[in-house]
Amino acid sequence: MPERTTAREFHDAGGVEDWRVLYWGAYAYYRIGSFVLGARFVAAIADVAEETEHYPDVDLRPEGVTVRTFSRQDGGLSESDIALARRVSDMARELGLEPDPSQVQMVGIAVAQDAGADVRPFWSAALGYEHLGAEDAIDRHRRNPHLMFQALESSKAGRGRFHIDVAVPADQAEARVAAALAAGGRIADDSRAPEWWTLASPENHGVDIAAWPDFEDYDED
Repeated sequence: MPERTTAREFHDAGGVEDWRVLYWGAYAYYRIGSFVLGARFVAAIADVAEETEHYPDVDLRPEGVTVRTFSRQDGGLSESDIALARRVSDMARELGLEPDPSQVQMVGIAVAQDAGADVRPFWSAALGYEHLGAEDAIDRHRRNPHLMFQALESSKAGRGRFHIDVAVPADQAEARVAAALAAGGRIADDSRAPEWWTLASPENHGVDIAAWPDFEDYDED
């Protein structure tokens, strides 16, 4: 497993200004003028990936291209991600593409369970996911939201609970919170801001807007 590069180290490396660190890797989004131009960009990324033997996830849509780079199954970064991100950014400039950090995000679902319960096998089977670590379940193809399984602080046996986690760039988080409040939400807990805000919908559904992955500086194996 490669030595881990933290989000701060990634951003401080320079040449990666287009990129933001969210759950499960570093991301960049580029708007495209045409689908054909987007395909040319994807082909150029593929050439670099073959040269470096470091393969990102690439999503081509009519509106834009999203690129995610990572080095470990848990989304951890390494020096290889810095090198790839720089090359991708250079290619985007050559093609006249501009980044739009407001369009990157990663959604997760936090599943609360009663003390002593373990519902991860059920949800993994139902979704076709695989287990990762002690409390996560992930889409092995990295297409859909990951699941995190957490013990309830106050037990309510027989009642499952969920909330949504949305990782957004640190420089976009306050705007996202403001938009949710303007749409009828309320702050349920902002004691950990600017790491994350816990919001509630008008019907009391929970969502965390998480900016911390974009500036965290811990290092663990």
